[in-house]
Amino acid sequence: MGKVNIARGMRDILPTDMRKRRQVMQTIQRVFERFGFAQLETPAVERIETLMGKYGEEGNQLIFRILARGEAGKQGKTDLALRYDLTVPLARVVAMNQQLELPFKRYQMQPVWRADRPQKGRFREFYQCDVDVVGSENRIAEVECITIVSEALLALGFKQFVIRLNDRRILRAMVEQMDAAERETDVLVAIDKLDKIGEAGVRKLLLEQNFTESQVDRLFYMLNTGNIDDVDEILQELKQIQEWAYAMGVSSERLKIDFTLARGLNYYTGPVFETVLTDANIGSVSGGGRYDGLIGMFCKRDIPAVGVSLGLERLITIMEERNMFDETNGNTAAWITVFNEEMTVDSLQVASRFREAGINTVVSMRKGKLGKQFKDANKANTRWVVVIGPDDKQAGLILLKDLQDGTQRSVSVDEAITLILE
Repeated sequence: MGKVNIARGMRDILPTDMRKRRQVMQTIQRVFERFGFAQLETPAVERIETLMGKYGEEGNQLIFRILARGEAGKQGKTDLALRYDLTVPLARVVAMNQQLELPFKRYQMQPVWRADRPQKGRFREFYQCDVDVVGSENRIAEVECITIVSEALLALGFKQFVIRLNDRRILRAMVEQMDAAERETDVLVAIDKLDKIGEAGVRKLLLEQNFTESQVDRLFYMLNTGNIDDVDEILQELKQIQEWAYAMGVSSERLKIDFTLARGLNYYTGPVFETVLTDANIGSVSGGGRYDGLIGMFCKRDIPAVGVSLGLERLITIMEERNMFDETNGNTAAWITVFNEEMTVDSLQVASRFREAGINTVVSMRKGKLGKQFKDANKANTRWVVVIGPDDKQAGLILLKDLQDGTQRSVSVDEAITLILE
């Protein structure tokens, strides 16, 4: 048998890493629910026509397609695909369930798949943590999305970040004023690469795509100066979003209007926002915006919508590098040793009582000396260890040791439960 490998861009998540992941997801989930969002889940697989044409040409190329069954599959035809994001499936859900009461506020925390080039903090399978408001044109929806990002990052322990704010209508005006309205997607995709390749790189890219020097100069004049014709009303909307976000507790130092923010996805129609950590070179850790036309692609009526997604994988990568995780074990509170084979039933009975009381409990499976069983408990960062020897059993007690301070006491099972749950 050859060497066993995992597919590139994928990874196994072992228990230690899973504990960290759960810690982050639970923190984010609590923030989502404080704002009144309800949880939704959708299938991993969507019909190919549901996904195609929603993300732009570049996005279409990154969709993981699934071969059709039978003869069609042998001919290379595809009819299904792994979901690329959580927003398009949400649009499908709303179109299929028109009895939903609007505005519909949902959050979703599930994996998505992209046939992308793997790199630091970027995988082919990764989780997204989304919130969306469907059915409201009120700018409070944008403000809540922005505020949720700020509160989630602060709750995770991040302090140095900026939420960049722009509007696709401003970008569209810039494209029209450089006489390239018919090539809006090309321009926006290029602007979206500014963070990665800089102004010189974007200029080169646009010139290679047969834009003229005067067009490119005009674009960067507008981007760098903010002098853009006919966008005053839209700019006032962005300033209102800022003002309301400040009222919701977002720091004015953390929310900035930035005309270079494009967000590459085709379905955005209004305000867009993206968050970067100012003390880490890892790209954006959240992104979103208004997409009022997307749901209408699946049904006969236009339904306004806005949402934002937090980049779980990138956040976890940074938190690991900075030792930001709580290292106390979140799984096991008590470790029950087995004194000898004859005392096994007694250990199992105590473990059962502990679990009934809501205490996460492990029974040692190691045969032999108690010292080694204590070492196992210590390695697992378990605080409480229980010993039940023949003398303890006869007295109707158990020996409870606190590995945090080294103290131990002989107590009843009920007393031990009370101490552990304190």
